[in-house]
Amino acid sequence: MRERTVLDDVAGVAGGVVSLLVGMRREMEAMARAAAEAVIRRLDLVTREEFEVVRELAQRAREENERLAARIAALEGKQPPRDEVEGTAP
Repeated sequence: MRERTVLDDVAGVAGGVVSLLVGMRREMEAMARAAAEAVIRRLDLVTREEFEVVRELAQRAREENERLAARIAALEGKQPPRDEVEGTAP
């Protein structure tokens, strides 16, 4: 009976140690996460959402630029350059 009580006590202490270690691990993870978030805030990084918005704006600007370049090329192909019309060609 005494042996069983000692084993129960050891098991209880071991369970308490495991619970303590799990709690310490969670606390350390929370501290590490908070430290990492503080570093990220100091670096002034953009969020994924902000990046995607700017990326979409850049894509639209590229498309508009290509559209306008094609329009200019088409207009230039239909009309002679300005200096040839005015008779100032070299």
